[in-house]
Amino acid sequence: MKFDWSYFLNLFPQLIPYIPLTILMAIAAMVLAVVLGAALTLVYLYALKPFQGLVKLYVSFFRGVPTLVLLFIIYYGLPEIFPVFKGVPATAAAIAGLGVKESAYLIEIFRAGITSVDQGQIEAGESLNFSYAKIFCNIVLPQAALNALPATGNTFVSLLKETSLAFTLGVTEIFADGKLLASASLRFFEVYVAVGLIYWFLIVLYSWAQRSVENILEAPYRRVENAIDKSEEPRSAVWKEEGLKQH
Repeated sequence: MKFDWSYFLNLFPQLIPYIPLTILMAIAAMVLAVVLGAALTLVYLYALKPFQGLVKLYVSFFRGVPTLVLLFIIYYGLPEIFPVFKGVPATAAAIAGLGVKESAYLIEIFRAGITSVDQGQIEAGESLNFSYAKIFCNIVLPQAALNALPATGNTFVSLLKETSLAFTLGVTEIFADGKLLASASLRFFEVYVAVGLIYWFLIVLYSWAQRSVENILEAPYRRVENAIDKSEEPRSAVWKEEGLKQH
């Protein structure tokens, strides 16, 4: 069977209408993951040891359970134990499952970002009698956020691709629509190549946006580094001149 270019090109108008739902699920799940991850990171770093142990257990469990299993637990399992969850929309269950899953990874990313900030800067703030809340918000948090941004972006890329698992709960998104089209036409190769290209395009677009944000956030630090380099140039020139005189 030859590749049908005409059918392949006609697939995109049928798949593109489902992009907004995929993006909505990814963004909503990411917001949930960031909120949960940030809150639990603070518990991990600053709470009493029993609470830190619970967060470590949370990270270990949700990183160890496959995403598909977690979605089934939330959508099919929870309503059997807690009747209040009966009737929860499949889209909401998918967002909750993906958000909780990714929050476990973000906890480690945020923890590494916070601990990467130079301890000397915190000590300098303490020597100026700044409160720890002020030190954290004005010194630690901006640098930690910048340090954690690349890894957080990679987490969103992974999350965007994992939204394709929502079809197992009955959510009709890009992959689910592609599966229906492939079953109807038996043109599996053309359909799944088209689906893959759409996901690739979304990730390339997001990667470009992330790099733009990183450049904006890094601009103040680059100006400071350039100012330091310029201030050291006269000194280095004097040192070189003195060295030449000695020789």
